[in-house]
Amino acid sequence: MATLYLIPKDIQDTWEVREWRNAAGVLKTAKPKEWDDVMGCLKAFRFSTQEIVAGGGNRSTISKKFDGYLANRGWKETQFHTSIKVDESIRESPTHKVDNFKNGVGLELEWNNKDPFYDRDLNNFRLLFELRVIEVGIIVTRSSHLENTFKKLGIYSSYGQSTTHMDKLFPRIEGGGGGGCPILAFGISEKLYDETMTVEEAKAQVKKAKKKPADELDL
Repeated sequence: MATLYLIPKDIQDTWEVREWRNAAGVLKTAKPKEWDDVMGCLKAFRFSTQEIVAGGGNRSTISKKFDGYLANRGWKETQFHTSIKVDESIRESPTHKVDNFKNGVGLELEWNNKDPFYDRDLNNFRLLFELRVIEVGIIVTRSSHLENTFKKLGIYSSYGQSTTHMDKLFPRIEGGGGGGCPILAFGISEKLYDETMTVEEAKAQVKKAKKKPADELDL
């Protein structure tokens, strides 16, 4: 974690931040525009009770906030078509799509998936790094201490220990899941929580609210 000092203090104060293979240094020095995009997104981000209870199918409201912010700055969901050629024999070797990609930087957000999704993300970063497609991988997920917030709200059953949170992620990274790919991990902490609505009020708001396009969501 030799280059985490590069992360702005206000982000360090509100997010749980970890790195692998000096990822902060690589991102800031080699990809300054993408660094600015990610830091701006992290600084602006807050989440509410309404967003916790909203659900959202394949992409939660919280995930869509990141997608919308980054899409407005040129990041795109990207599928890479890769193969291995030995003499005249070509074998398809597909990688999983990256939800947010721009200029050699990939960002995945895992708010409330099953924890094996981390294995998929890290393996994808490893393969794409080895193919010189990605130079830095970023995973945004929950800080593990958020389970205390969920318990107080009475919704912990939807956010169990087998879902995605930092205590499930970093042992996988330290175990070599991402190979040589530099990786930054940001944990969404309770310091980012806007506690202005009860669960009952939030559910009522979700029920009557019309869905907004991702680029119109407030961040």
